[in-house]
Amino acid sequence: MSDSQIRIFDTTLRDGEQAPGCSMTLSEKLRVAKALSELNVDIIEAGFPAASPGDFESVKAIADSNFGPVICGLARCNAADIEKVYEAVKGADRHRIHVFVATSAIHREHKLKMAKEEIIRSAVGAIKMARELVDDVEFSPEDASRTELSYLAEVVSAAIEAGATTVNIPDTVGYTVPAEFDRLFRYLKDHVAGIDDIVLSVHCHDDLGMAVANSLAAVNAGARQIECTINGIGERAGNCSLEEAVMAIKTRAEFFGLETGIDTTRLYPTSRLVSNITGMHTPRNKAIVGENAFAHEAGIHQHGMLQHASTYEIMRPEDVGLSRSNLVLGKHSGRHAFRGRVAELGFELDEMETNRAFKAFKKLADQKKDVYDGDIEAIIMNADGMSSGPWSLESLEVQTHTDQPATAAVTLANEDGTQATASAHGDGPVAAAFLALEKATGVELTLRNFELHSASIGEDALGEVTVTVENDGESFRGRGASVDIVEAGCRACLEVMNRILRRKARGLAGRGKPNPEQATI
Repeated sequence: MSDSQIRIFDTTLRDGEQAPGCSMTLSEKLRVAKALSELNVDIIEAGFPAASPGDFESVKAIADSNFGPVICGLARCNAADIEKVYEAVKGADRHRIHVFVATSAIHREHKLKMAKEEIIRSAVGAIKMARELVDDVEFSPEDASRTELSYLAEVVSAAIEAGATTVNIPDTVGYTVPAEFDRLFRYLKDHVAGIDDIVLSVHCHDDLGMAVANSLAAVNAGARQIECTINGIGERAGNCSLEEAVMAIKTRAEFFGLETGIDTTRLYPTSRLVSNITGMHTPRNKAIVGENAFAHEAGIHQHGMLQHASTYEIMRPEDVGLSRSNLVLGKHSGRHAFRGRVAELGFELDEMETNRAFKAFKKLADQKKDVYDGDIEAIIMNADGMSSGPWSLESLEVQTHTDQPATAAVTLANEDGTQATASAHGDGPVAAAFLALEKATGVELTLRNFELHSASIGEDALGEVTVTVENDGESFRGRGASVDIVEAGCRACLEVMNRILRRKARGLAGRGKPNPEQATI
Protein backbone atom coordinates (compact mmCIF):
# COMPACT_ATOMS: atom_id res chain seq x y z
CA MET A 1 0.00 0.00 0.00
CA SER A 2 1.40 3.39 -1.01
CA ASP A 3 2.19 6.15 1.47
CA SER A 4 -0.65 8.21 0.02
CA GLN A 5 -3.26 5.57 0.90
CA ILE A 6 -5.26 6.06 4.11
CA ARG A 7 -6.61 2.89 5.70
CA ILE A 8 -10.15 3.20 7.04
CA PHE A 9 -10.62 1.26 10.27
CA ASP A 10 -14.32 1.11 11.08
CA THR A 11 -15.28 0.56 14.71
CA THR A 12 -19.04 1.06 14.42
CA LEU A 13 -19.63 -2.48 15.68
CA ARG A 14 -17.37 -2.03 18.72
CA ASP A 15 -16.98 1.59 19.84
CA GLY A 16 -20.13 2.69 18.03
CA GLU A 17 -22.22 0.05 19.76
CA GLN A 18 -21.03 1.31 23.16
CA ALA A 19 -23.12 4.45 22.69
CA PRO A 20 -26.18 4.29 24.99
CA GLY A 21 -29.08 2.66 23.17
CA CYS A 22 -26.99 1.49 20.20
CA SER A 23 -26.71 -2.21 20.97
CA MET A 24 -27.36 -4.44 17.95
CA THR A 25 -28.56 -7.98 17.46
CA LEU A 26 -26.41 -10.55 15.66
CA SER A 27 -28.41 -10.26 12.44
CA GLU A 28 -28.14 -6.47 12.59
CA LYS A 29 -24.37 -6.65 13.11
CA LEU A 30 -24.06 -8.95 10.11
CA ARG A 31 -26.05 -6.49 7.98
CA VAL A 32 -23.78 -3.64 9.06
CA ALA A 33 -20.62 -5.69 8.46
CA LYS A 34 -21.83 -6.57 4.95
CA ALA A 35 -22.58 -2.90 4.27
CA LEU A 36 -19.11 -1.92 5.53
CA SER A 37 -17.52 -4.45 3.18
CA GLU A 38 -19.53 -2.98 0.27
CA LEU A 39 -18.34 0.45 1.38
CA ASN A 40 -14.82 -1.04 1.04
CA VAL A 41 -13.46 -0.24 4.48
CA ASP A 42 -10.04 -1.75 5.12
CA ILE A 43 -10.61 -3.06 8.65
CA ILE A 44 -13.76 -3.88 10.59
CA GLU A 45 -13.37 -3.88 14.37
CA ALA A 46 -16.18 -6.34 14.98
CA GLY A 47 -16.28 -6.15 18.76
CA PHE A 48 -14.75 -6.90 22.14
CA PRO A 49 -15.08 -10.71 22.43
CA ALA A 50 -14.31 -10.86 26.15
CA ALA A 51 -17.17 -8.48 26.99
CA SER A 52 -19.91 -11.13 26.79
CA PRO A 53 -20.81 -14.45 25.13
CA GLY A 54 -23.01 -12.50 22.73
CA ASP A 55 -20.14 -10.24 21.68
CA PHE A 56 -17.89 -13.25 21.12
CA GLU A 57 -20.53 -14.95 18.99
CA SER A 58 -21.11 -11.86 16.86
CA VAL A 59 -17.38 -11.29 16.20
CA LYS A 60 -16.99 -14.96 15.27
CA ALA A 61 -20.02 -14.87 12.97
CA ILE A 62 -18.67 -11.79 11.16
CA ALA A 63 -15.21 -13.34 10.84
CA ASP A 64 -16.62 -16.64 9.57
CA SER A 65 -18.69 -14.75 6.96
CA ASN A 66 -15.48 -13.52 5.30
CA PHE A 67 -16.93 -10.32 3.90
CA GLY A 68 -13.50 -9.19 2.67
CA PRO A 69 -12.01 -6.57 5.03
CA VAL A 70 -9.59 -7.44 7.82
CA ILE A 71 -11.66 -8.53 10.83
CA CYS A 72 -10.34 -7.20 14.12
CA GLY A 73 -11.21 -7.89 17.75
CA LEU A 74 -10.25 -5.85 20.81
CA ALA A 75 -8.46 -7.20 23.87
CA ARG A 76 -7.02 -5.92 27.11
CA CYS A 77 -3.42 -6.84 27.79
CA ASN A 78 -4.15 -10.21 29.33
CA ALA A 79 -3.95 -13.77 28.04
CA ALA A 80 -7.67 -14.58 28.41
CA ASP A 81 -8.78 -11.59 26.31
CA ILE A 82 -6.19 -12.27 23.61
CA GLU A 83 -7.15 -15.93 23.34
CA LYS A 84 -10.83 -14.91 23.09
CA VAL A 85 -10.09 -12.57 20.22
CA TYR A 86 -8.08 -15.18 18.36
CA GLU A 87 -10.81 -17.79 18.71
CA ALA A 88 -13.35 -15.26 17.44
CA VAL A 89 -11.45 -13.88 14.43
CA LYS A 90 -9.43 -16.86 13.23
CA GLY A 91 -12.13 -17.87 10.73
CA ALA A 92 -11.53 -14.77 8.62
CA ASP A 93 -9.05 -14.92 5.76
CA ARG A 94 -7.49 -11.75 7.16
CA HIS A 95 -7.63 -11.03 10.87
CA ARG A 96 -6.13 -8.75 13.49
CA ILE A 97 -5.77 -8.67 17.26
CA HIS A 98 -5.98 -5.21 18.81
CA VAL A 99 -4.56 -4.86 22.34
CA PHE A 100 -4.66 -1.79 24.55
CA VAL A 101 -3.58 -0.47 27.93
CA ALA A 102 -3.93 3.00 29.46
CA THR A 103 -0.79 5.12 29.71
CA SER A 104 -1.77 8.58 31.04
CA ALA A 105 -0.84 9.62 34.58
CA ILE A 106 -4.49 9.89 35.63
CA HIS A 107 -5.18 6.32 34.45
CA ARG A 108 -1.97 4.96 35.95
CA GLU A 109 -2.82 6.43 39.34
CA HIS A 110 -6.58 6.03 39.59
CA LYS A 111 -7.56 3.09 37.35
CA LEU A 112 -4.63 0.75 36.84
CA LYS A 113 -2.58 1.59 39.93
CA MET A 114 0.48 0.54 37.97
CA ALA A 115 3.92 2.07 37.54
CA LYS A 116 5.22 3.14 34.15
CA GLU A 117 7.50 0.13 33.87
CA GLU A 118 4.66 -2.30 34.70
CA ILE A 119 2.52 -0.86 31.93
CA ILE A 120 5.29 -1.27 29.38
CA ARG A 121 5.89 -4.87 30.47
CA SER A 122 2.14 -5.56 30.21
CA ALA A 123 1.96 -4.09 26.70
CA VAL A 124 5.08 -5.90 25.48
CA GLY A 125 3.90 -9.24 26.85
CA ALA A 126 0.47 -8.88 25.26
CA ILE A 127 1.87 -7.89 21.86
CA LYS A 128 4.33 -10.79 21.86
CA MET A 129 1.57 -13.24 22.77
CA ALA A 130 -0.71 -11.87 20.05
CA ARG A 131 2.10 -12.09 17.47
CA GLU A 132 2.46 -15.78 18.24
CA LEU A 133 -1.15 -16.20 17.12
CA VAL A 134 -1.46 -13.74 14.20
CA ASP A 135 0.81 -11.65 11.98
CA ASP A 136 -1.31 -8.48 12.27
CA VAL A 137 -1.27 -6.89 15.74
CA GLU A 138 -2.42 -3.40 16.65
CA PHE A 139 -1.51 -1.66 19.90
CA SER A 140 -3.25 1.34 21.49
CA PRO A 141 -1.97 3.35 24.48
CA GLU A 142 -5.33 4.41 25.90
CA ASP A 143 -5.63 8.13 26.71
CA ALA A 144 -2.49 8.80 24.68
CA SER A 145 -3.36 12.48 24.19
CA ARG A 146 -3.05 13.07 27.97
CA THR A 147 0.13 11.00 28.34
CA GLU A 148 3.52 12.65 28.85
CA LEU A 149 5.16 12.86 25.41
CA SER A 150 8.45 11.32 26.49
CA TYR A 151 6.72 8.38 28.18
CA LEU A 152 4.34 7.92 25.24
CA ALA A 153 7.34 7.70 22.91
CA GLU A 154 8.89 5.11 25.23
CA VAL A 155 5.70 2.99 25.20
CA VAL A 156 5.33 3.20 21.42
CA SER A 157 9.00 2.27 20.92
CA ALA A 158 8.57 -0.79 23.14
CA ALA A 159 5.38 -1.77 21.28
CA ILE A 160 7.10 -1.61 17.89
CA GLU A 161 10.08 -3.59 19.15
CA ALA A 162 7.68 -6.23 20.56
CA GLY A 163 6.12 -6.74 17.12
CA ALA A 164 3.14 -4.38 16.78
CA THR A 165 2.38 -3.80 13.09
CA THR A 166 0.00 -0.89 13.72
CA VAL A 167 0.23 1.61 16.56
CA ASN A 168 -2.89 3.62 17.27
CA ILE A 169 -2.83 6.96 19.11
CA PRO A 170 -6.22 7.54 20.77
CA ASP A 171 -7.69 10.80 21.97
CA THR A 172 -9.82 8.73 24.33
CA VAL A 173 -11.76 11.53 26.02
CA GLY A 174 -11.77 14.02 23.13
CA TYR A 175 -9.43 16.34 25.01
CA THR A 176 -6.91 17.48 22.42
CA VAL A 177 -7.12 20.17 19.73
CA PRO A 178 -5.77 19.93 16.16
CA ALA A 179 -2.56 21.97 16.56
CA GLU A 180 -1.65 20.09 19.74
CA PHE A 181 -2.40 16.71 18.16
CA ASP A 182 -0.29 17.61 15.14
CA ARG A 183 2.66 18.31 17.46
CA LEU A 184 2.11 14.97 19.25
CA PHE A 185 2.33 12.96 16.03
CA ARG A 186 5.34 14.88 14.77
CA TYR A 187 7.07 14.33 18.13
CA LEU A 188 6.53 10.57 17.82
CA LYS A 189 7.77 10.58 14.24
CA ASP A 190 10.95 12.32 15.42
CA HIS A 191 11.59 10.35 18.61
CA VAL A 192 10.51 6.74 17.98
CA ALA A 193 12.85 4.38 16.18
CA GLY A 194 11.16 2.17 13.59
CA ILE A 195 7.96 4.21 13.47
CA ASP A 196 8.19 4.49 9.69
CA ASP A 197 8.08 0.70 9.43
CA ILE A 198 4.62 0.38 11.00
CA VAL A 199 1.22 1.90 10.29
CA LEU A 200 0.52 4.88 12.53
CA SER A 201 -3.17 5.19 13.37
CA VAL A 202 -5.48 7.73 15.00
CA HIS A 203 -8.65 7.24 17.07
CA CYS A 204 -10.52 10.37 18.19
CA HIS A 205 -13.60 11.03 20.29
CA ASP A 206 -15.84 14.04 19.82
CA ASP A 207 -16.27 15.45 23.32
CA LEU A 208 -15.18 18.93 22.17
CA GLY A 209 -16.60 18.50 18.68
CA MET A 210 -13.17 18.07 17.09
CA ALA A 211 -12.87 14.33 16.37
CA VAL A 212 -12.78 14.78 12.58
CA ALA A 213 -10.50 17.83 12.74
CA ASN A 214 -8.09 16.06 15.10
CA SER A 215 -8.06 12.94 12.93
CA LEU A 216 -7.24 14.99 9.84
CA ALA A 217 -4.51 16.85 11.75
CA ALA A 218 -2.97 13.48 12.64
CA VAL A 219 -3.18 12.35 9.01
CA ASN A 220 -1.46 15.53 7.91
CA ALA A 221 1.28 14.76 10.43
CA GLY A 222 1.88 11.22 9.21
CA ALA A 223 -0.93 8.93 10.41
CA ARG A 224 -2.05 6.49 7.71
CA GLN A 225 -5.04 4.85 9.39
CA ILE A 226 -8.18 6.59 10.67
CA GLU A 227 -10.39 4.83 13.20
CA CYS A 228 -13.95 6.01 12.81
CA THR A 229 -17.63 5.08 12.87
CA ILE A 230 -20.63 5.53 10.59
CA ASN A 231 -22.46 8.74 11.54
CA GLY A 232 -19.82 9.32 14.22
CA ILE A 233 -21.70 7.20 16.78
CA GLY A 234 -19.83 6.06 19.86
CA GLU A 235 -19.38 6.57 23.57
CA ARG A 236 -20.47 9.92 25.02
CA ALA A 237 -20.36 12.49 22.16
CA GLY A 238 -19.21 9.87 19.67
CA ASN A 239 -16.24 9.15 17.41
CA CYS A 240 -14.70 10.54 14.29
CA SER A 241 -17.37 10.38 11.57
CA LEU A 242 -16.26 8.08 8.74
CA GLU A 243 -18.21 9.90 6.05
CA GLU A 244 -16.88 13.31 7.08
CA ALA A 245 -13.24 12.23 7.26
CA VAL A 246 -13.40 10.36 3.95
CA MET A 247 -15.12 13.16 2.06
CA ALA A 248 -12.75 15.75 3.50
CA ILE A 249 -9.80 13.78 2.11
CA LYS A 250 -11.55 13.31 -1.23
CA THR A 251 -12.89 16.84 -1.59
CA ARG A 252 -9.60 18.45 -0.51
CA ALA A 253 -7.32 16.07 -2.40
CA GLU A 254 -5.15 18.97 -3.56
CA PHE A 255 -4.40 19.81 0.09
CA PHE A 256 -3.93 16.35 1.58
CA GLY A 257 -2.49 14.55 -1.44
CA LEU A 258 -4.06 11.38 -0.03
CA GLU A 259 -6.83 8.95 -0.89
CA THR A 260 -8.93 6.20 0.64
CA GLY A 261 -10.32 3.07 -0.97
CA ILE A 262 -13.87 3.93 0.12
CA ASP A 263 -16.68 3.67 -2.43
CA THR A 264 -18.21 7.01 -1.49
CA THR A 265 -21.43 6.29 -3.41
CA ARG A 266 -22.23 3.82 -0.61
CA LEU A 267 -21.94 6.43 2.18
CA TYR A 268 -25.56 7.55 2.25
CA PRO A 269 -27.21 4.11 2.19
CA THR A 270 -24.75 2.85 4.82
CA SER A 271 -25.49 5.87 6.99
CA ARG A 272 -29.24 5.23 6.66
CA LEU A 273 -28.80 1.57 7.52
CA VAL A 274 -26.86 2.29 10.71
CA SER A 275 -29.24 5.08 11.66
CA ASN A 276 -32.23 2.82 11.29
CA ILE A 277 -30.70 -0.15 13.09
CA THR A 278 -29.45 1.88 16.07
CA GLY A 279 -32.48 4.18 16.28
CA MET A 280 -30.12 7.17 16.31
CA HIS A 281 -31.54 9.35 13.56
CA THR A 282 -29.10 11.57 11.72
CA PRO A 283 -29.54 15.30 12.42
CA ARG A 284 -30.89 17.19 9.40
CA ASN A 285 -27.84 19.45 9.38
CA LYS A 286 -25.32 16.59 9.64
CA ALA A 287 -22.46 17.07 7.17
CA ILE A 288 -22.39 14.77 4.13
CA VAL A 289 -25.43 12.58 4.93
CA GLY A 290 -27.93 14.88 6.66
CA GLU A 291 -31.19 15.78 4.90
CA ASN A 292 -30.07 19.40 4.58
CA ALA A 293 -26.55 18.63 3.35
CA PHE A 294 -27.50 19.44 -0.24
CA ALA A 295 -30.59 21.59 0.41
CA HIS A 296 -30.53 25.28 -0.59
CA GLU A 297 -33.35 27.54 0.60
CA ALA A 298 -31.88 31.04 0.43
CA GLY A 299 -32.76 32.77 -2.85
CA ILE A 300 -29.19 33.82 -3.65
CA HIS A 301 -28.00 30.25 -3.13
CA GLN A 302 -30.75 28.86 -5.37
CA HIS A 303 -29.86 31.32 -8.11
CA GLY A 304 -26.19 30.36 -7.93
CA MET A 305 -27.06 26.64 -8.02
CA LEU A 306 -29.13 27.11 -11.16
CA GLN A 307 -26.19 28.86 -12.84
CA HIS A 308 -23.58 26.32 -11.73
CA ALA A 309 -23.80 23.76 -8.90
CA SER A 310 -20.23 24.40 -7.73
CA THR A 311 -21.15 27.91 -6.56
CA TYR A 312 -22.55 26.48 -3.33
CA GLU A 313 -21.80 22.76 -3.51
CA ILE A 314 -18.27 21.51 -2.91
CA MET A 315 -19.32 17.93 -3.72
CA ARG A 316 -22.09 16.31 -5.70
CA PRO A 317 -24.90 14.46 -3.94
CA GLU A 318 -24.28 11.57 -6.32
CA ASP A 319 -20.73 11.27 -4.91
CA VAL A 320 -22.10 10.14 -1.55
CA GLY A 321 -24.90 7.98 -2.96
CA LEU A 322 -27.70 10.53 -2.62
CA SER A 323 -29.88 10.98 -5.69
CA ARG A 324 -30.73 14.57 -6.50
CA SER A 325 -34.22 13.61 -7.60
CA ASN A 326 -37.03 12.48 -5.33
CA LEU A 327 -38.91 10.39 -7.87
CA VAL A 328 -42.48 9.76 -6.82
CA LEU A 329 -43.90 6.25 -7.17
CA GLY A 330 -47.54 5.24 -6.75
CA LYS A 331 -49.90 2.28 -6.73
CA HIS A 332 -49.59 1.85 -10.49
CA SER A 333 -45.80 1.61 -10.34
CA GLY A 334 -44.61 -1.86 -11.23
CA ARG A 335 -41.92 -4.15 -9.92
CA HIS A 336 -39.39 -2.92 -12.51
CA ALA A 337 -39.80 0.73 -11.52
CA PHE A 338 -39.56 -0.19 -7.84
CA ARG A 339 -36.37 -2.22 -8.31
CA GLY A 340 -34.87 0.55 -10.38
CA ARG A 341 -35.55 3.14 -7.70
CA VAL A 342 -34.16 0.86 -4.99
CA ALA A 343 -30.95 0.52 -7.01
CA GLU A 344 -30.73 4.28 -7.56
CA LEU A 345 -31.03 4.78 -3.79
CA GLY A 346 -27.96 2.57 -3.34
CA PHE A 347 -29.54 -0.60 -1.95
CA GLU A 348 -28.74 -4.11 -3.17
CA LEU A 349 -31.52 -6.61 -2.42
CA ASP A 350 -31.66 -10.30 -3.20
CA GLU A 351 -34.80 -11.88 -4.65
CA MET A 352 -36.35 -12.69 -1.26
CA GLU A 353 -35.65 -9.19 0.10
CA THR A 354 -37.04 -7.62 -3.10
CA ASN A 355 -40.23 -9.65 -2.88
CA ARG A 356 -40.74 -8.70 0.75
CA ALA A 357 -40.06 -5.03 0.15
CA PHE A 358 -42.20 -4.84 -3.00
CA LYS A 359 -45.14 -6.41 -1.18
CA ALA A 360 -44.81 -3.78 1.56
CA PHE A 361 -44.50 -1.04 -1.09
CA LYS A 362 -47.73 -2.09 -2.83
CA LYS A 363 -49.55 -2.17 0.50
CA LEU A 364 -48.28 1.33 1.30
CA ALA A 365 -49.16 2.61 -2.18
CA ASP A 366 -52.77 1.58 -1.58
CA GLN A 367 -52.79 3.68 1.60
CA LYS A 368 -51.23 6.90 0.29
CA LYS A 369 -51.19 8.70 -3.04
CA ASP A 370 -47.45 9.21 -3.46
CA VAL A 371 -44.56 7.07 -2.21
CA TYR A 372 -41.32 9.03 -1.77
CA ASP A 373 -37.70 7.96 -1.45
CA GLY A 374 -37.85 8.19 2.34
CA ASP A 375 -40.84 5.85 2.38
CA ILE A 376 -38.99 3.32 0.21
CA GLU A 377 -35.92 3.51 2.43
CA ALA A 378 -38.08 2.91 5.51
CA ILE A 379 -39.69 -0.11 3.83
CA ILE A 380 -36.29 -1.61 3.01
CA MET A 381 -34.87 -0.93 6.47
CA ASN A 382 -37.84 -2.53 8.19
CA ALA A 383 -38.23 -5.46 5.78
CA ASP A 384 -36.42 -7.92 8.07
CA GLY A 385 -38.84 -7.36 10.93
CA MET A 386 -41.82 -8.17 8.72
CA SER A 387 -41.12 -11.86 8.67
CA SER A 388 -39.37 -12.43 11.98
CA GLY A 389 -42.14 -14.64 13.51
CA PRO A 390 -43.55 -16.41 15.36
CA TRP A 391 -46.23 -13.69 15.63
CA SER A 392 -47.40 -11.23 13.00
CA LEU A 393 -49.98 -8.46 13.32
CA GLU A 394 -53.23 -9.30 11.57
CA SER A 395 -55.42 -6.46 12.83
CA LEU A 396 -55.41 -3.58 15.28
CA GLU A 397 -58.41 -1.60 16.53
CA VAL A 398 -58.00 1.43 18.79
CA GLN A 399 -60.63 3.61 20.45
CA THR A 400 -59.82 6.83 22.28
CA HIS A 401 -61.91 9.25 24.34
CA THR A 402 -60.87 12.54 25.87
CA ASP A 403 -62.18 11.64 29.33
CA GLN A 404 -61.69 7.84 29.37
CA PRO A 405 -58.84 5.35 29.05
CA ALA A 406 -58.02 4.21 25.51
CA THR A 407 -59.00 0.73 24.38
CA ALA A 408 -57.06 -1.47 21.95
CA ALA A 409 -57.79 -4.89 20.46
CA VAL A 410 -55.25 -6.95 18.50
CA THR A 411 -55.38 -10.11 16.45
CA LEU A 412 -52.10 -11.93 15.90
CA ALA A 413 -51.30 -14.78 13.53
CA ASN A 414 -48.78 -17.43 14.56
CA GLU A 415 -46.51 -19.14 12.06
CA ASP A 416 -47.99 -22.48 13.24
CA GLY A 417 -51.39 -21.42 11.85
CA THR A 418 -53.07 -20.42 15.12
CA GLN A 419 -54.39 -17.00 16.11
CA ALA A 420 -54.43 -14.99 19.34
CA THR A 421 -56.72 -12.09 20.20
CA ALA A 422 -56.57 -9.75 23.16
CA SER A 423 -57.82 -6.35 24.27
CA ALA A 424 -56.72 -3.93 26.94
CA HIS A 425 -57.23 -0.45 28.40
CA GLY A 426 -54.43 2.07 28.78
CA ASP A 427 -53.64 5.70 29.51
CA GLY A 428 -53.30 6.26 25.76
CA PRO A 429 -53.63 4.35 22.48
CA VAL A 430 -49.99 3.21 22.51
CA ALA A 431 -50.15 1.99 26.11
CA ALA A 432 -53.41 0.15 25.43
CA ALA A 433 -52.05 -1.48 22.26
CA PHE A 434 -48.86 -2.59 23.98
CA LEU A 435 -50.81 -4.12 26.87
CA ALA A 436 -52.98 -6.01 24.38
CA LEU A 437 -49.84 -7.37 22.70
CA GLU A 438 -48.50 -8.50 26.07
CA LYS A 439 -51.72 -10.42 26.75
CA ALA A 440 -51.68 -12.03 23.31
CA THR A 441 -48.02 -13.11 23.36
CA GLY A 442 -47.40 -13.65 27.07
CA VAL A 443 -44.31 -11.44 26.90
CA GLU A 444 -44.20 -8.57 29.42
CA LEU A 445 -42.23 -5.46 28.52
CA THR A 446 -41.41 -2.17 30.21
CA LEU A 447 -41.39 0.71 27.74
CA ARG A 448 -38.42 3.05 28.24
CA ASN A 449 -38.48 5.10 25.05
CA PHE A 450 -40.81 5.66 22.10
CA GLU A 451 -39.29 7.61 19.23
CA LEU A 452 -41.17 8.67 16.08
CA HIS A 453 -39.51 9.75 12.84
CA SER A 454 -41.26 10.79 9.63
CA ALA A 455 -39.80 8.91 6.69
CA SER A 456 -40.85 11.46 4.06
CA ILE A 457 -43.13 14.48 3.63
CA GLY A 458 -46.86 15.05 3.93
CA GLU A 459 -49.63 14.12 6.33
CA ASP A 460 -49.64 10.54 5.07
CA ALA A 461 -45.88 10.01 5.36
CA LEU A 462 -44.69 6.64 6.56
CA GLY A 463 -43.87 6.89 10.26
CA GLU A 464 -40.86 5.01 11.63
CA VAL A 465 -41.10 4.13 15.31
CA THR A 466 -38.19 2.94 17.43
CA VAL A 467 -39.00 1.55 20.87
CA THR A 468 -36.60 0.75 23.68
CA VAL A 469 -38.01 -1.75 26.16
CA GLU A 470 -36.87 -3.96 29.02
CA ASN A 471 -37.59 -7.61 29.68
CA ASP A 472 -36.12 -9.58 32.57
CA GLY A 473 -33.45 -6.97 33.20
CA GLU A 474 -32.31 -6.78 29.56
CA SER A 475 -32.79 -3.88 27.18
CA PHE A 476 -34.13 -4.41 23.66
CA ARG A 477 -34.82 -2.13 20.73
CA GLY A 478 -37.41 -2.68 18.03
CA ARG A 479 -38.46 -0.87 14.86
CA GLY A 480 -41.69 -0.63 12.95
CA ALA A 481 -43.11 1.44 10.11
CA SER A 482 -46.65 2.37 9.11
CA VAL A 483 -48.72 5.37 8.08
CA ASP A 484 -50.48 4.83 11.42
CA ILE A 485 -48.27 5.74 14.38
CA VAL A 486 -49.88 3.29 16.82
CA GLU A 487 -49.57 0.46 14.30
CA ALA A 488 -45.90 1.35 13.73
CA GLY A 489 -45.34 1.20 17.48
CA CYS A 490 -47.10 -2.17 17.67
CA ARG A 491 -44.91 -3.56 14.90
CA ALA A 492 -41.80 -2.30 16.72
CA CYS A 493 -43.00 -3.84 19.99
CA LEU A 494 -43.93 -7.13 18.30
CA GLU A 495 -40.48 -7.34 16.71
CA VAL A 496 -38.94 -7.33 20.19
CA MET A 497 -41.47 -9.86 21.51
CA ASN A 498 -40.70 -12.22 18.64
CA ARG A 499 -36.98 -11.88 19.31
CA ILE A 500 -37.45 -12.70 22.99
CA LEU A 501 -39.62 -15.73 22.18
CA ARG A 502 -37.10 -17.04 19.64
CA ARG A 503 -34.26 -16.66 22.14
CA LYS A 504 -36.20 -18.49 24.83
CA ALA A 505 -37.02 -21.27 22.39
CA ARG A 506 -33.29 -21.70 21.75
CA GLY A 507 -32.43 -21.50 25.42
CA LEU A 508 -30.53 -18.24 24.94
CA ALA A 509 -32.39 -15.99 27.36
CA GLY A 510 -30.05 -13.95 29.51
CA ARG A 511 -27.03 -14.40 27.26
CA GLY A 512 -25.42 -11.37 25.80
CA LYS A 513 -25.57 -9.17 28.85
CA PRO A 514 -22.45 -7.00 28.58
CA ASN A 515 -19.59 -7.09 31.00
CA PRO A 516 -19.80 -3.91 33.09
CA GLU A 517 -16.15 -3.28 32.28
CA GLN A 518 -16.43 -2.11 28.68
CA ALA A 519 -13.42 -1.13 26.64
CA THR A 520 -12.85 2.55 26.10
CA ILE A 521 -10.10 3.63 23.71
